[in-house]
Amino acid sequence: MQETRRVILEILRQNSGSTVDDLVNELRRRRSDNITAVTVRHHLNELLKDDLITMPQLRHRSSPGRPQHIYTLTDKAKTLFPSNYQALAQHLIHQLSQQLPTGGVNVIFDGIADQMAAQAGICDLPMPERLKQAVLYLNQQGYDARWEDHQDGYILHTCNCPYHQLAGEDKSLCQMDFRLIANLVGTVPQLMSRLSEGDSSCSYFIPHPPNQFQGTTVLSKGVSGARKSSSALENERRKRSKR
Repeated sequence: MQETRRVILEILRQNSGSTVDDLVNELRRRRSDNITAVTVRHHLNELLKDDLITMPQLRHRSSPGRPQHIYTLTDKAKTLFPSNYQALAQHLIHQLSQQLPTGGVNVIFDGIADQMAAQAGICDLPMPERLKQAVLYLNQQGYDARWEDHQDGYILHTCNCPYHQLAGEDKSLCQMDFRLIANLVGTVPQLMSRLSEGDSSCSYFIPHPPNQFQGTTVLSKGVSGARKSSSALENERRKRSKR
């Protein structure tokens, strides 16, 4: 990012609701130069285009004079600054596993998966159309998903794990993803590969349904509820494991 714009964002983070004059004075103090209001407005317009600051809001003076425009950061801009979500998530998962009875963490993550699936709002559709909608939703969540035809059904791949730094330490997140996929596609798939085990993707085999699936929520039966693969699928999985 251009240096002046980066400093403007830092100023707005520390002093939310700054005017152009405020920014000019602070930039001059920090950088010991004679930056002008015209130059600051140019940078503000560029930051507006990038959705990093809000549209200017009027602030009325307490003393006589014209109202001033104030600028604040957007939520998008706040993501550019350092955060500690990963450590917080690790601590939360650890504390949940320590404080809850056996299986309690999985119950919570099951609820999260169900909530995400409900948010996706995928209706009962033929499987190819349902997979298209599932992939669209997963990609919005950062999964880098795609699907392909298979002689016995379909294979859904997720090539990125949004929680990869956590999933290696706790399989609850992998089970959450499994339940999410099951709810999105409307049937319990078979897990073929897993990113956390060094594979190139988490891949799920979805057999051709004998009948149109009814309803959008899969009852909790866990991985054990997945149907066994055909011999052709088993051969394909063996080939993958040898690579």
